[in-house]
Amino acid sequence: MIYYVIIAVVALALGFLGAYLMLGVFNKRAKRELEAEAELLKKKKEIEAKERFIALKAEHEQQVQQRNAKVQAAEVKIQQREMQLSQRQSELQRKMNEVDAKSENIEQQLTALENKKRETEHLNRQAKEQLETISGLSAEQAKERLVETLKEEAKTNALSYINEIMDEAKMTANKEAKKIVVQTIQRVATETAIENSVTVFHIDSDEVKGRIIGREGRNIRALEAATGVEIIVDDTPEAIVLSAFDPVRREIARLSLHQLVTDGRIHPARIEEIVNKVRKQVEEEIIETGKRTTIDLGIHGLHPELIRMVGKMKYRSSYGQNLLQHSREVANLCATMASELGLNPKKAKRAGLLHDIGKVPDDEPELPHALLGMRLAEKYKEKPEICNAIGSHHDEVEMETMLAPIVQVCDAISGARPGARREIVEAYIKRLNDLENLALSYPGVIKTYAIQAGRELRVIVGAEKLDDKETELLSFDIAKKIQDEMTYPGQVKITVIRETRAVSYAK
Repeated sequence: MIYYVIIAVVALALGFLGAYLMLGVFNKRAKRELEAEAELLKKKKEIEAKERFIALKAEHEQQVQQRNAKVQAAEVKIQQREMQLSQRQSELQRKMNEVDAKSENIEQQLTALENKKRETEHLNRQAKEQLETISGLSAEQAKERLVETLKEEAKTNALSYINEIMDEAKMTANKEAKKIVVQTIQRVATETAIENSVTVFHIDSDEVKGRIIGREGRNIRALEAATGVEIIVDDTPEAIVLSAFDPVRREIARLSLHQLVTDGRIHPARIEEIVNKVRKQVEEEIIETGKRTTIDLGIHGLHPELIRMVGKMKYRSSYGQNLLQHSREVANLCATMASELGLNPKKAKRAGLLHDIGKVPDDEPELPHALLGMRLAEKYKEKPEICNAIGSHHDEVEMETMLAPIVQVCDAISGARPGARREIVEAYIKRLNDLENLALSYPGVIKTYAIQAGRELRVIVGAEKLDDKETELLSFDIAKKIQDEMTYPGQVKITVIRETRAVSYAK
């Protein structure tokens, strides 16, 4: 048993010994392999480092070359600029030398000229002295005698020439003038249109009158405030009278009433909406009328604002004569007369149409309408002869072309024919205009309306600008100023309206 144990121990020891020897051999082999692998890795890293160094070196050399190339290019440019600068300097120096040479030459010429001038003056003095000695007269006396002789001769010739012209003119001028005027009047025929200050609005039944008046008169007050027209609802059957001196206002009121009555909805808010809408429609109609007038007359190239003023003439009157009809008539008369005289009929027609343009601007400064029309024509780039014909047709400025007397004569022909004008209407309209403008000049006044033929003036002020006491004071001041500055029959009632509105919308 012990024998077997000993054998087992010896076998185990031999096994351990063999394992130890094999482990030593394995460690040595592994060590050699690791050393070989490390050496290989080292060489690989060295090769990569060398390649990297070579690449960096090549890149650096390339950058250096590029920089050197840029430096060389910059040096070349600098050299070229230096050469150009030197060439310019030499060219400048050459030009300066030429200028100096020319200056010297000019100075020499001036000196020579001055010497010649002195010699000439000396010779003139000598010749003058010799002539005075020979004639026994001084230079001034000889000049006076020569001038007198020439004057007498020229006067004699001029008188004979003038007498011949006057004799010929007396024989032919009167006959020719009558012929031209008669032919012009015969060839142009227009309607006589007399405007008044009242428009009658017809209604289907008297029941509509109550709806127009509204509860406690609110509708009619709103309509009068919005249009500036006095609405007279009386016992006249199936008729309402619209009274205002401005035909545009009456037309707006008439069209607004027509739409309100047709629609059936009549209340203050609807009234304001319809009046604003109709006012825009009338403005469009004014422009369309102006365009149609210029097309009918064959006038082209008018400024849009002048076309609008021509259309507005439809709602203006001059001494009771419709201004658009009068201007069309004058334009045709001017064209006919210009043709008879051998002038340009198109320019004459243009000047005739625009001659009263100063009567219709929105703002009316204190200028005669002829001067105001001339300024408007100049503002809108009309030709000078047209502007002069407009401004001189009432002799406010001097006539410069043949168009001016033609426009003046044709204006007189159109206005002088029977039934064409009424002075009273013009004075009445001017007084109402002055009445409104006087009240409008006060601060805080928004709108003014002259109604009842100028016997009442309604003034609408802003509620945020004036209080109740200031409103009363304004009414007194306007009344006093009208009393001091204006002439009018009877008395004028001044009504100042201060209204506060609160508007909200339910959405």
